[in-house]
Amino acid sequence: MTPEEFRAAAHDLVDWIADRRAAVEARPVRPDLEPGDLVSSMPTSPPPGGDAAASVLADLESVVAPAVTEVQHPMHFGWFPSNASLSSILGDFASSGLASLGISWESSPALTEVETVVLDWLRQLTGLSHEWSGVIQDTASTACLVALLSARERATDHSQAGSGLVGFGKQLHVYTTAEAHSSVRKSALLAGFAADDIRHIDVDPWTRDMKADHLADAMAADVAAGGVPAAVVASLGSTGATAFDPLPEIVTIAAEYEAWVHVDAAMAGSAMLLPEQRELFSGVEHADSLSWNPHKWMGTILDLSVLYLRDPDHLIRVMSTNPSYLRSTSGGEATQYRDWGIPLGRRFRSLKLWYQLRIDGPEAIRARLRRDLDNAQWFAAEIASRPGWEVVAPVRLQTVCVRHTPSHIDATNSAGVSEHNLGWVRSLNQSGDAFLSPSLLDDVWMARVSIGVEATERHHLERLLELMEEHAG
Repeated sequence: MTPEEFRAAAHDLVDWIADRRAAVEARPVRPDLEPGDLVSSMPTSPPPGGDAAASVLADLESVVAPAVTEVQHPMHFGWFPSNASLSSILGDFASSGLASLGISWESSPALTEVETVVLDWLRQLTGLSHEWSGVIQDTASTACLVALLSARERATDHSQAGSGLVGFGKQLHVYTTAEAHSSVRKSALLAGFAADDIRHIDVDPWTRDMKADHLADAMAADVAAGGVPAAVVASLGSTGATAFDPLPEIVTIAAEYEAWVHVDAAMAGSAMLLPEQRELFSGVEHADSLSWNPHKWMGTILDLSVLYLRDPDHLIRVMSTNPSYLRSTSGGEATQYRDWGIPLGRRFRSLKLWYQLRIDGPEAIRARLRRDLDNAQWFAAEIASRPGWEVVAPVRLQTVCVRHTPSHIDATNSAGVSEHNLGWVRSLNQSGDAFLSPSLLDDVWMARVSIGVEATERHHLERLLELMEEHAG
């Protein structure tokens, strides 16, 4: 493809994307497909090449796009907001167009230094002090893994440089709660912690926040048994019920054992952009690392997660690699982001933030977040006022956890209540009119209404209430 052919095809593709976004509400939220349907509609042999770009675009429209779950749809309330602001999509285009090679400062000075500047802008916008330094990861799952690798090496005095965990000879412990994201356990296992050494600390039965006194007891017991508390992963805005672990108490307890504190604020971190919400993040300044995803509620297109650290030099020591072919000939000190994470090669992801912050601006983003918070409170009040419906967890931010118990089912019949709630959520999702994600709470199924799609307004929530009543009936 020549530059001129690319120009024509790209114009057509951009027009197609803009048309799809403008008409997103006219499509069903979820495709009416079964697993394998798309595979069976595609050729089984590789293409020979030579297809016109217009032909590929036509297949994108007729074959691929109808199999997409429309997470930008205003009636999408599942999982978490996965916004993709059009301004950040421009940054994604620019990143691909520049085609930078992010393996060192020298391979792309712009990639390195724009990332440094943009993450410092975001640090200021979220109220973090100048003691923090940031780096872009792909997801919060990777950020958690990087943090736990750092925690492991601090707890073992950099055992990786010698005989490793086997040579260290003591059990290392990670502390979190059952409310924590599943990636926390996965990251701990990948970082070399044993499954038996991951401690799930009890939570408050209503808020699902970690009980700090139980954390203190667990750490003391492990030390008495000869173990080493290595890390605490605190959830600030957990996925299931938006729990906020008591960070001020956690960092104080962890400091007694020099345990690393990683804060997982994947979805909720966007709320730090709002000064009036920062009390929820009290204590974060004394943590060791913090991750959150602008590619969720804030609206930067996937994938863009930020990891902030108070001691990046420790991370660099853990992650550093410096083969001869990567050594700079430019002289002077330069940030090498390959030493701040797992990949060697990195995309120019910061352009997505750069475009979004410059075009949309922080105040427009904040206004949208406040709209969603107001809508969540309104929706929770509506649910609480309706017979058979209940809000089953605190509404800290934009997620409302709801459960319906019809009059013919005894509320103590957990199996019956679960079956009913799974049934009406499944029915609603299959209709294509809206999408919710069910989740377990106290071993009983409920529905999470995650409010925060860029296009969602109050009237969409009014419609959702009608649909919920209809399908639960």
